Amino acid sequence: MPSRKFAEGEVVRGRWPGSSLYYEVEILSHDSKTQLYTVKYKDGTELELKESDVKPLKSFKQRKSGSTSSSPSRRRRSRSRSRSRSPGRAPKGSRRSASASHQADVKEKEPRREILQVKLTPLVLKPFGNSINIYNGEPEHMERNDVSLKNKQERVILSPESSYMATQYSLRPRREEVKIKEIEFKEQKLVTKGPAPLETFQVTTPQRKDLEFGGAPGAVLIMLGLPACLLLLLLQCRQKDPSLLSFPPPLPTLDELWETRVCGIYLLWFFVQVVEGTPLVDGRRLKYRLNGFYAFVLTSAVVGASLFWGIELCYVYTHFLQFALAATVFSVVLSVYLYAHSLKAPKDELSPASSGNVVYDFFIGRELNPRIGAFDLKYFCELRPGLIGWVVVNLVMLLAEMKVQERGAPSLAMVLVNSFQLFYVVDALWNEEALLTTMDIIHDGFGFMLAFGDLVWVPFTYSLQAFYLVSHPHDLSWPLASVIIALKLCGYVIFRCANSQKNAFRKNPTDPKLAHLKTIHTSTGKNLLVSGWWGFVRHPNYLGDLIMALAWSLPCGFNHLLPYFYVIYFTVLLVHREARDEHQCKRKYGLAWEKYCQRVPYRILPYVY
Repeated sequence: MPSRKFAEGEVVRGRWPGSSLYYEVEILSHDSKTQLYTVKYKDGTELELKESDVKPLKSFKQRKSGSTSSSPSRRRRSRSRSRSRSPGRAPKGSRRSASASHQADVKEKEPRREILQVKLTPLVLKPFGNSINIYNGEPEHMERNDVSLKNKQERVILSPESSYMATQYSLRPRREEVKIKEIEFKEQKLVTKGPAPLETFQVTTPQRKDLEFGGAPGAVLIMLGLPACLLLLLLQCRQKDPSLLSFPPPLPTLDELWETRVCGIYLLWFFVQVVEGTPLVDGRRLKYRLNGFYAFVLTSAVVGASLFWGIELCYVYTHFLQFALAATVFSVVLSVYLYAHSLKAPKDELSPASSGNVVYDFFIGRELNPRIGAFDLKYFCELRPGLIGWVVVNLVMLLAEMKVQERGAPSLAMVLVNSFQLFYVVDALWNEEALLTTMDIIHDGFGFMLAFGDLVWVPFTYSLQAFYLVSHPHDLSWPLASVIIALKLCGYVIFRCANSQKNAFRKNPTDPKLAHLKTIHTSTGKNLLVSGWWGFVRHPNYLGDLIMALAWSLPCGFNHLLPYFYVIYFTVLLVHREARDEHQCKRKYGLAWEKYCQRVPYRILPYVY
């Protein structure tokens, strides 16, 4: 194995990937396996470079003052004094060669300096392996720089200093510049029919080496543990005494778990949602038709018509375990299809979270945006079957409560649970655009984790409070209900205002309405909010989510811990996601993120680090 050439802390010159420009950098570390150096540029950007891209300072000799190559400032002054005619073309009426012109100057003995003017064009870099810019989202990771791209051009946002230098010294051949413009023109001509869809951008991403969730062993445990956990929760909730003292519940027979008719009804539900709305796509730019709210309205009309025609919706309650198992089987089959589909996907369409490990990629998702033609599978599953199904399940539980407890009207606790969660789903569908900036869309692939989470975990676990109240009624007083409603509204205000502020800033940072917000500039060209809701804590939207989750469980009372499973699970989920966010942002923003953490020290809860 070759010995390392540079020591940690040594100041050298590092090539900016995708260009021939070298900048002063500091060696941070060296990976003996990959032979890559981790370096830091003056603007705080940290990259991993090959040894051939790192040069000692002494190899860059200082130019003498009498050198014919001017400094950047002199070149700019010279260009400002020169005429616009190209230096390669002689003035009209004169076709002298450069040598003839020089001889004439010598004969006349006039001390005149020749000014060479070069047409400089803005530098458009090919994306390199350690730069990932997703314009509709957050993570832009720094990984390896040995991943090449062929026949594809993407603009890479440089830091202000490097962007300026690259523009000044780009000597791109004119033919190459024309080709790039032709490519960009062709991309602009790719349009789709329908109302103006929202665009997202996708670029080549390297595969991860540092695996999350405990790597492949952790992925196996999660894939086996989540279905088992769901089954135990539903079985425990059906018991007369759902306390921990009666755990574990008796296991059901096979007939109680599987019925072909139930599986057929679930498949019908899934594909009805497919018909209601499909996202759109064009080659490089992913486009989506944001019609989730209209799909919800149409579903509500169908459910209302079913009630009017006397269709027994309580069938879902009596066969709830069978529906949960049917959804689980379908999510596994879908995950197998997604992995097989990803094997044919180009490398630039793989997820940044993918690793090359079969088990881990099956879990996390190997392909970022798997599609069947123009139909985006991940985006569809994020909102349609699971989220709308959650509301339908809650309605079924409300009807089942009235039937089982022989009530003329649902209980106040059931009304609050249904109302709170209905409002949450409607808000998510109405603000559907915000989904496109989440980690699920821009970072995680579509595999078992999201397939099971969207199609099984959300509708069958998030509805646990309503399922609990069917067999375990709780009389709620109006004064206590008023306090719970106020808590819910408080959480919603924090959640919605924080997300709206973030989305507005991402859309148009120069909006005059946002001029009062303070920011920290980063080397990626983006800014970090350090005031408003995002100056209170780093994740105010998570704080609002947690408050609302607590409000959903409080109507069930305090007799048992089971209704509070969602709050406990959601807290663990958000704390883990916050840690993932911190890791991604630290790699993405570098020094700017450290400054942001100093300005906003609190993570999710105020006064809690």
